[in-house]
Amino acid sequence: MSEPTCFVGIDVSKNTLEVCALPGPKRNQFDNNPCGLVELLAWLRPLAPELVVLEPTGGYELEILNALSDAQLPVALVNARQIRDFAKSRGRLAKTDTIDAEIIALFAQANRPEVRPMPDPAQRQMQALVVRRRQLIEVRATEQARKHLAAPSVRPSIEMLIEHLSQQLVELDGQIQELLEQNSTWQQQDALLTSVTGVGNVTSAMMIALLPELGTLNRKQISALVGVAPLNCDSGRKQGKRKIWGGRAAVRAGLYMATLAASHHNETIRSYYKHLREAGKPFKVALVACMRKLLCILNAMLRDRRAFTPSLAA
Repeated sequence: MSEPTCFVGIDVSKNTLEVCALPGPKRNQFDNNPCGLVELLAWLRPLAPELVVLEPTGGYELEILNALSDAQLPVALVNARQIRDFAKSRGRLAKTDTIDAEIIALFAQANRPEVRPMPDPAQRQMQALVVRRRQLIEVRATEQARKHLAAPSVRPSIEMLIEHLSQQLVELDGQIQELLEQNSTWQQQDALLTSVTGVGNVTSAMMIALLPELGTLNRKQISALVGVAPLNCDSGRKQGKRKIWGGRAAVRAGLYMATLAASHHNETIRSYYKHLREAGKPFKVALVACMRKLLCILNAMLRDRRAFTPSLAA
């Protein structure tokens, strides 16, 4: 008889990795550091797991994801809300690291989430730069808002910090551009994306770094992945309002700003936005619909390797 299929759940914290493998269960704990990762991989390989599942833990899971992917072990990252709801559905209300690891393993066994390829080192570097750029933008915006209410004695300090942050952003933009120029595929994608009025270099780099699936999925899949697909809320005769939920917040934020610009300067998006507003759609509903349309246009452009053409987009 063949051995039963193995499913592994890993609960990640800052210092430790709590691991549970099913069937069994087999349990173990490792330090969340390079030595612990080596020990974890040595422990997992003989088990030959069909699937290893983790949940996001504020960034502490990234090194483990990359290590598992580099070791060619099938790994999936699952939203923590889904894991918690699954635990409640099984009547498991208690929460400890050991319990969480077992619940994640049970989720993997019952639901078998899709395994997606992890980014290569160049993609990871691009992602780090784009994420850092967004962090600096947020810090600078906070300091700029604070400056107007600051006492005269501290205002020079705030202005110096704003100037330093602006310089850091210039340097980051240069590093991002340098990375793009080193990769011919990214160069082609950047040229296609920026051919759309409203999509600039920042939005293009964000899409390339944080949405590598762009151009490989259909319009419904890419809309759901980003979180701009309307979700039904109906029951019986009741037809509730459609809402967007989940998805990649950082991508959605960048797409929002690009759509705002496109709604004024891109004839295709502007006419669509105007049509929705004249039909009585609220501002946010119309803008989200335009975000979805712009995203689908960008997805089709990369899929077909074709620059923006207003007649085709319409």
